[in-house]
Amino acid sequence: MRRIWSTLGMLAMLTGCGTKPSTESRSVVVYVSEDQVFSEPILKDFEKETGIHVNAVFDTEESKSTGVMNRLLAEKSNPQADAYWANEPVRADVLRQQGISAPFRPSNARQIPEQFKDPQGYWTGFSARARLMVVNRAAKTRPSGVLSYIDPNTRGKAVIANPLFGTTTAQVAALFSVWGDEKGKQFLSGLKANRVKLSTSNGESADFVASGEFEFALVDSDDAVDRMRHGKPIEIVYPDQGDDQLGVLIVPNAMALIRGGPNPENGRRLIEYLVSKETERKLAAADCAQIPLNPGVPPPKELKPIGEIKTMKVNYADLAGKLQAIQPVLKEWVGY
Repeated sequence: MRRIWSTLGMLAMLTGCGTKPSTESRSVVVYVSEDQVFSEPILKDFEKETGIHVNAVFDTEESKSTGVMNRLLAEKSNPQADAYWANEPVRADVLRQQGISAPFRPSNARQIPEQFKDPQGYWTGFSARARLMVVNRAAKTRPSGVLSYIDPNTRGKAVIANPLFGTTTAQVAALFSVWGDEKGKQFLSGLKANRVKLSTSNGESADFVASGEFEFALVDSDDAVDRMRHGKPIEIVYPDQGDDQLGVLIVPNAMALIRGGPNPENGRRLIEYLVSKETERKLAAADCAQIPLNPGVPPPKELKPIGEIKTMKVNYADLAGKLQAIQPVLKEWVGY
């Protein structure tokens, strides 16, 4: 009888161990390159709604979206993260190429256009920035697209951010991808010949236009909206919207599931949450003024819905390769 009770006691202990949720099962680790001021409140909401604790590792301003990326590469053989929230899809695609991410197709992203998702499900885009032109209201010329930068009529009137950094790098890589290398190099030469001012950032470009020092600039949509909300005398132009023109480059956020992460199911739940319409509503209403990719979610009042914008047809995986390939060209052009 003692042996029977002892056996039953051990079975009860084993059963309890099997059903009691562990600390690990109620947490998720996410590496984040989206600005912490915008991403952290969303992650806090996920915690409140699911009871899953979020351990978030954010990029710093100094690391400029490369810190957590390098960490993921270093941890490839021993993954510590469950998911990666990238502020653009190029780095998310690098994870695919390196075998660091795993395919996952969130059901909440079914209505997001296919051009903003990896065909094999290795990353999913959501809530985007658009590359728009800001124009000073007093400007005598009005640009229609990126080729306005090399129009002799705009000589000395335009500014663009350093193409070695940020989304301007992606913009130039996209132009090289669509036009080919030779026309891309001609465009860069045309910028210099037309005395286009080189700024340190999209924000500085927008400020130059707002002050009237320059007439127009190509910047991110959040830079444009921020100046408009502060009453600056600028207007938005959606570049290259004609039938034979390139369209607007869209830079979405991207979520990737990490292969072999410690909490894969919670990683999937977090991704489902982040690509949802509700999250896109929050990011549209926030100061980052991001454009929802799910149809039916209203954009910031200053911007058009994604369905009303002619977008540039780019393959983000090809963009990643082109971005690396043109680095020597850009460094020589900038003067490094």
